[in-house]
Amino acid sequence: MRGGPVFRAVVGTLAGLLARAWMSTWRVRVVVHPALAAAEGAPWVLAFWHGEQFGLLAWPRRRHTVALVSLSRDGDVQARALGRLGLAVERGSTSRGGARGLVAIVRRLRGGLDAAFAVDGPRGPLHSVAPGARLAARAAHAVLVPAASAGAREHVLARTWDAYALPLPFTRVVVALGPPIDPAVGDAATLGRAISEASALARQAAGVVR
Repeated sequence: MRGGPVFRAVVGTLAGLLARAWMSTWRVRVVVHPALAAAEGAPWVLAFWHGEQFGLLAWPRRRHTVALVSLSRDGDVQARALGRLGLAVERGSTSRGGARGLVAIVRRLRGGLDAAFAVDGPRGPLHSVAPGARLAARAAHAVLVPAASAGAREHVLARTWDAYALPLPFTRVVVALGPPIDPAVGDAATLGRAISEASALARQAAGVVR
């Protein structure tokens, strides 16, 4: 995105306020796997696919949650928007500042926050699990929690690389949280299957075929 830091900050603030107003029209249902009750005392690393993140923002999270946002100009906008939506933000990416950002996420997890990772980001391949979420969970003695969302009425941006799903105003949104995964045991394939299962459950509960 072009424009200086002030311009990007203003755009990010406006985007966050618009998103908050948009989400306030939704009827949100959260489907929680019963096994998560046993992990209530541990930090959670919420792991989800790119493209389903907007619906997840409406979930009334159990703890203050931190997200890793890229150091790009677009990331400047995203970081400001997420702040307006109640998330803490650390900056970093796989190409720049990734290790520093991951260390900051681990520190936040150890300090009592949960974390959220789009595990196939920032540019894919789609539905391919990168190691960041698992590394953070292991370092912080946290559990991985597969997460997904779906809207009963939604518009999918088919030309975006992640097929971004935009639940429409006044629709029902389902957030599904799967069973916890021990990062010392579960590998990338295990986590990927669990996220896809949560995604299928959210779509089924919302009555949408995607």
